[in-house]
Amino acid sequence: MVSAPSPLRLAVFTSTYPARVATFFERDMRALLEAGVAIDVFAVAPLDPRLWRYRLDILGEDILPRHRVHHLRFLESLAHARPWPLRKVATFVRDAAAVSLAAARFGPGPLAKSVYVFPKAWAWAAQHADQYDHVLAYWGNYAGTCAYLFHRLMERPVPFSIWLHAGTDLYRSPVYLREKLGYADGIITCCEFNRRFLEERYADAAGGVAAKVYVSYHGLDLAAFPYRPDGRPARTVLAVGRFARAKGFDHLLRAAGALSARGTPIDVELVGDGPERAALAALARDLGLGERVRFRGWLPFAEVLEAMRRATILVHPSPGLGDGLPNVLREAMAVGTPVVASRVAGIPEALDDGRCGVLVPPADVAALTDAIAGMLADESRRREFAAHGRRRTEELFDAWRNGSRLADHLRALRRTRGAEAALQC
Repeated sequence: MVSAPSPLRLAVFTSTYPARVATFFERDMRALLEAGVAIDVFAVAPLDPRLWRYRLDILGEDILPRHRVHHLRFLESLAHARPWPLRKVATFVRDAAAVSLAAARFGPGPLAKSVYVFPKAWAWAAQHADQYDHVLAYWGNYAGTCAYLFHRLMERPVPFSIWLHAGTDLYRSPVYLREKLGYADGIITCCEFNRRFLEERYADAAGGVAAKVYVSYHGLDLAAFPYRPDGRPARTVLAVGRFARAKGFDHLLRAAGALSARGTPIDVELVGDGPERAALAALARDLGLGERVRFRGWLPFAEVLEAMRRATILVHPSPGLGDGLPNVLREAMAVGTPVVASRVAGIPEALDDGRCGVLVPPADVAALTDAIAGMLADESRRREFAAHGRRRTEELFDAWRNGSRLADHLRALRRTRGAEAALQC
C-alpha cells in the first residue's frame, strides 16, 4: 500500500496578524490549507490579543490553531537567541549590515523597522528553522527581510518565495528588495500590473526576475458572498479602507460636495480609520455635508459585507499608485455592488477594463463626480455592471481554485544555486 505524500510544510512571514484588516491574508492561508499545505505563521509585529475579534471564521482556531501563529516581542527575541556556529554568525552579521545600509538610504524609520526584525529572525531560526520545506515572505518589506534572514540561517536548501502586493512593499521604500528578489526562487504577486512593474523596474536585477514571477489573485470563498443586486437604496455611496492619503477619500468627499451643490446630494459611508480621520471629518464639515457623511470606524468583516450589500455603489478613489488590486473591489463585485474606481495599478484588470464598473482618472474630482452621478441615475447600468462584476469574480477570484494552483506552484519550486550566486553579485 502506497502512503500519501507528506504535506508541504510552509513557514509564512507576515507583518501583523491578527489584524483589523487581514481578510485577504486569511483567505490565502485557508486556501493553501485546503490544498494540503501545512502552515505556520510568523508575525513580526507583537501580538495584540484584542485583534483576534477581527479574525475570519475561515481561519478560526479549529483551522489554524493559535500555537501555529508565532509572536515574539523585541526583548523576548533577544532572550530566545542562542549561539550559532561561527560561519552562521558571520553570514548573519554580513546580511544584517547589508540590509541596514540599504535601509538607511530610506531614512531612520525604515532603518529602525529593519533592525527590529533582526533578533526575531535569529530567535525564530534557532527554534524552528529546519522544520519547513519552504519559506514564504507574504510581504516584501520588513516581513520579507525577516523571512530572508530566517532562510539564510537554515541548514536545509529549501526554496524561498516572496509575495509582493502594493505601495506598502513594492511601490514605495523597497528596502533591500532588489537583493531579496535576486535571492528568491519564486516571486508571487497579486495582479498582472505588478508583474509588468517588476519586470520593468527590476529588469537588471541579478539572477533575473521575469522568469520567477507568478500571478496569484487573492481569492474569495464565493459561497460566502451571495449575489444580491436588488433592494439597494437610491444614493448611498460606500468607501472602505484605511484613512490615509493614498486612498483618496478626500476626493470622494469633494465629489459629494459637488453633487450637493448641483442639487443631487448623496449619502456617504466611510468604513475604516487612520491618520486622516480628523482631516476627513473637518473636510466634510467645511463642505457642508453634515449628517450625509457617516464615519463607521473599523468593523468586523461581517459588518463590512453587510454595508456593501446595503450600498448603491462602492467607490475606491485612489489618487495614484498605492493599492495593487484592492480587495474591496472584488468583494463588492461578488455581492452585486457596482463599482466606481480609479484607473490605476491593477484596478482596470479587476474591472475588465471598464466592463465591470466605471473607471476614472486618478485624482480627478470632476470625473469622479460625473461617474458617481451617472451611476446613481441609471439603474439598468448598475444592474449590468453588477452582473458582469459577479462573473468576473467567478472567473478570476475563486479562492479554492487559486489556492490549489498556488500550492502546486510552491510544491514545484526548488532551491537554485543561481539564487545564491545572485546574492554574491
